Amino acid sequence: VYGDIGTSPLYAFREALRPVSEDGVGRDEIIGIISLMIWALTIIVTLKYVLFLLRADNHGEGGTLSLLALLMKTANGHAAFLFFMGAIGAALFVGDAMITPALSVLSAVEGLKLVTPALTDYVVPISVVILVLLFAVQSWGTGAVSKFFGPITALWFVVMGAGGIAHLSDDLGILAAFNPAYAVMFVSDEGLVGLAVLGAVFLTVTGAEALYADLGHFGRRPIQWAWFCLVFPALALNYLGQGALVLKHPEAMSDPFFLMFPQWALLPVVILATAATIIASQAVITGAFSLARQAIHLGYLPRMEIFHTSETQTGQIYLPAVNTVLVFGVMMLVLIFGSSEALATAYGISVTGAMLVTTVLAFEFLRARWRWSRLAAVAMLAPLFLLELTFLGANMLKVHDGGYVPLLIAAVVVIVMWTWTRGTRILHAKTRHSEVPIGSFIASVEKSVARQSEHAPVIVAGTAIFLTSDPDSAPAALLHNLKHNHVLHEQNFILTVRTTNTPKANPADRCRVERLSDRFARIEVRFGFMETQNVSQALGQVRKSGAKFDIMSTSFYLGRRKLVPDARSGMPIWQDRLFIWLANAAIDPSDYFRLPANRVVELGSQVII
Repeated sequence: VYGDIGTSPLYAFREALRPVSEDGVGRDEIIGIISLMIWALTIIVTLKYVLFLLRADNHGEGGTLSLLALLMKTANGHAAFLFFMGAIGAALFVGDAMITPALSVLSAVEGLKLVTPALTDYVVPISVVILVLLFAVQSWGTGAVSKFFGPITALWFVVMGAGGIAHLSDDLGILAAFNPAYAVMFVSDEGLVGLAVLGAVFLTVTGAEALYADLGHFGRRPIQWAWFCLVFPALALNYLGQGALVLKHPEAMSDPFFLMFPQWALLPVVILATAATIIASQAVITGAFSLARQAIHLGYLPRMEIFHTSETQTGQIYLPAVNTVLVFGVMMLVLIFGSSEALATAYGISVTGAMLVTTVLAFEFLRARWRWSRLAAVAMLAPLFLLELTFLGANMLKVHDGGYVPLLIAAVVVIVMWTWTRGTRILHAKTRHSEVPIGSFIASVEKSVARQSEHAPVIVAGTAIFLTSDPDSAPAALLHNLKHNHVLHEQNFILTVRTTNTPKANPADRCRVERLSDRFARIEVRFGFMETQNVSQALGQVRKSGAKFDIMSTSFYLGRRKLVPDARSGMPIWQDRLFIWLANAAIDPSDYFRLPANRVVELGSQVII
């Protein structure tokens, strides 16, 4: 939960000093910057996330897409706006998941330059090796080493707090930073330079979104207790200590974090910092996996392979496609920017943008779920929104210095999500006009069988299950099977898989069976957006309810469509081609729904889209 925000002291104060250091840094400027950092932690992290947003949960789950799924239930007329807000928030998080490992590991390894300058040229190669190994072990799961994550991160906060306390006596005047007047005076006196500093100050709160996203894994109380008892005090003490150190030794502003520690402790602190940044990187990588799974189940991304790396922890998953995208993105960032100083300029935009999106969704949450009046919701969130908008404006000044990177990443992700949802909607509309209502289809088939007409299908023993997204129409696979093979099974189930807007479906409502005739029945299987959609396992409940069939002797029929681009489909030709590429890249439904591999029959058709 706190790995990401816990690595911010490595670079946040150093980057905040940089814009004002050209003409020398005054005493009030240092106190003002530390004041900004402490109050950013207080207002944004403590008030917004720890005390408020942790209560805005979707059946215990948090995060942008989880909140979006909750709000879509009551989205009256503005579902498109909410979708784009959620898509932008999710896309910015993907940018965060690429930049955090690159920036955090680089900033930790750069501490080696203070141990011995001879290692300066090896910072980037060492960082690359660490990151490659980190992504390489994702497929093995983190269960074996995750038991050490908590103790190492806790030790990291203790060491940071101790380092800060050791330097408070350098200049006790730094305690004036608790007075917000210093923060206000700094911003008002510095003008445009103050805005540049604000962009760096926001690095202090990077990782706050992780508090909310990890709500379902740990619960509200443990996250709150950890923040107030250890994390917030350690961060505040460390920033105060860095400020006091620079007040007494201005030359320390080149790297105030590592220069807080004596020479004998430098190497152990660098090693501990590297371990902390690896854990922070693991947190955002796992978060990206979880976010992608939610997006797939909610229909915002095509189906991808999802592997569970733990038999007991459902949250420990691995998505090869997402891991590949992340590793290439992170490697490019490390090799292109080459230092944490250069990369820090690109960081703030993704974080501030994601936080603004969360604030907008929180407004809808207050209105729709807690039934607050519009005026009360505005009064509650307008100050936060304006503060985050100011931080976003400050970070936008860095667009030409690398801030364009998270914007490009987010734009690509939003285009992919928009294209997939738009394309699937058009595809569904195109196929509806050729569909046959299931009631009239069953009546026609039953009549043909009863009359034993020459066109009547041959009744064969066994059970067939036809997967479809529209349970009210005869599945295309069923129509093709009758048309080409002229056979009908003794038992036929029309199966639809639904994803609920809750993290987990109620086990009692997992399967619903509706008998349509002697030979036909309709089954609806429901999964939450955080669950693995194991249809074979879920169908076990259908057998318990009285339906007589054996999964391993049942035939599953799937319709497979070959998509052909059409400029008149409603999407530009480039978007048509992108949608078709995404559809072809999606994994086979039989693998995704965990169907018995040797019991699946696919029947194809061509659709112009």
